[in-house]
Amino acid sequence: MRRIDLADAAFLMAEKRETPMHVGGVSLYTLPRGVSAREFVSELTVDGLGPDDFREPFGEYVTTGRAGPLGPLYWAKDKSIDIDYHVRHSALPSPGRYRELFALVSRLHSTLLDRNRPLWEIHLIEGLQNHQFAVYSKMHHAAIDGVASMQLTQSISSTDPDFRTSDLPMSMKAYQRHLAAIGARKARRVVPEERELRAVAEALKQQFDSSAQILGALRRFGGAFFGRSGNLAVPWHNVPRTSINTRVDGARRFVAQSWEFERVKAVCKAIDGTVNDVVLAMCSGALRRYLQGHHELPKHSLKAMAPVSLREKDDFSAGNAVGFITADLATNISEPQRRLRTIQESMRAGKDLLKGLSSREAILFMQLTQVPALLTSMLGLAAQFPAFSTVISNVPGPREQLYWNGARMDGIYPASIVFDGFAMNITLVSYAKSLDFGIIACRRSLPEIQRMIDYLEDALVELEEIAGLRTGKRTKAAAKKPVPKKSAKKAPSTGGTKVRTKTKAKTKAKTTSRTKPGTKTKVNAKSPVRAVAKRKVRPKSKAGVR
Repeated sequence: MRRIDLADAAFLMAEKRETPMHVGGVSLYTLPRGVSAREFVSELTVDGLGPDDFREPFGEYVTTGRAGPLGPLYWAKDKSIDIDYHVRHSALPSPGRYRELFALVSRLHSTLLDRNRPLWEIHLIEGLQNHQFAVYSKMHHAAIDGVASMQLTQSISSTDPDFRTSDLPMSMKAYQRHLAAIGARKARRVVPEERELRAVAEALKQQFDSSAQILGALRRFGGAFFGRSGNLAVPWHNVPRTSINTRVDGARRFVAQSWEFERVKAVCKAIDGTVNDVVLAMCSGALRRYLQGHHELPKHSLKAMAPVSLREKDDFSAGNAVGFITADLATNISEPQRRLRTIQESMRAGKDLLKGLSSREAILFMQLTQVPALLTSMLGLAAQFPAFSTVISNVPGPREQLYWNGARMDGIYPASIVFDGFAMNITLVSYAKSLDFGIIACRRSLPEIQRMIDYLEDALVELEEIAGLRTGKRTKAAAKKPVPKKSAKKAPSTGGTKVRTKTKAKTKAKTTSRTKPGTKTKVNAKSPVRAVAKRKVRPKSKAGVR
């Protein structure tokens, strides 16, 4: 057995029926020409795999030691792993729109993983219109973080559409092939042997050497509660109460959408900011509109937990290497330019807090400052004393167009976790030429969550206007429809909203759209959720058509 690290075990200890602690997402694919979804899935051979064929901890289950439930948790090998339980084949009901897909994903993401088995599932989903199929996967957060999940995706993918593999992303073969492809070595976790005096001395020395830096960070962190840390935002301090900050139940609602990366980068260049700055400003504007629509925009600004990766560049292990910065979303500021600058200043202050720490010091600092949030969650007090308003996570993904056994990957739409105290989580992945957003929320606490898709587009248009990238009066046809790749057929919008697309014939065909609840949708051949201001409409492919 292997002892589970404290950072990973925290997700297991905080889990209950109302707050599943798994992460996952939907990968959308266009099948190779002339290949049906049934034929494609039948060629995936996953039989005969044992626990030694999986990388840690995907061939292991969670157990306790001699101390029982009050003691540490361990990973133990599952000697009779049942692959048919973990890899499942599903089909959508007719008409196989994205609405049906996301309804299925919402239900699948609501159920707990079985702790008597390895903590992962893969669902191969056929029945989508336009010659597409989807893969929904979920893995416990104790086993993986966002960066490591992107490594899993890349381990079975290739930029070559002719590449073929029958390996699962959790398999050791896929892991070793990925390491070889990028010229990396297998990660080796260094854990000092217990009861060895040398290891104890080294641990004490490291603690002593780090104490000054960590103490300084903790002083600045604590000073923020008394207004002595400038623009630094911290958990619990002036966190307003809204419908987002309430108790949650186990039912989830999932919606997704994509935006062209070039639009966001153009704003970044114009305002001299980062992608994170623009993404947070988009989310801030969207949350402000959402709360205004429900007549509950608070006096104090919403605060977002913004996870940051603490993983070393050559670290390809599973598990978690993540901390967080508390971002002031400035939702109490109506003027978008001031709101953006406030967000930038808040993020800069958060980064400065960690600047003087080594990677291991930063991990220790994050563990110390996260302990109160973990305790309030375990004690059921998170809804009464919310540490944050929401979570906004930006996960760097592959920038190249990827294929899986010839199927073109059209989008990666993450589905994360929500807790008592913050019933919405916004996570995005940068993939190829887009930013793919996945929004997960408590189904009971937050109605009409699909409207966030409209509000995110409105907020991006607003940023483009203040950056001088748009002139004249804003049109009702906002640029947020899927990017046409090979064909443009009727299909549903994400998360239950629908879009009316108007096409105006000129020298170059241009498409614009704005999502409105209850209207019809036209989507593209590639993704249910590609966002674009102006784009050529290409001829339909024979294959047809996040």
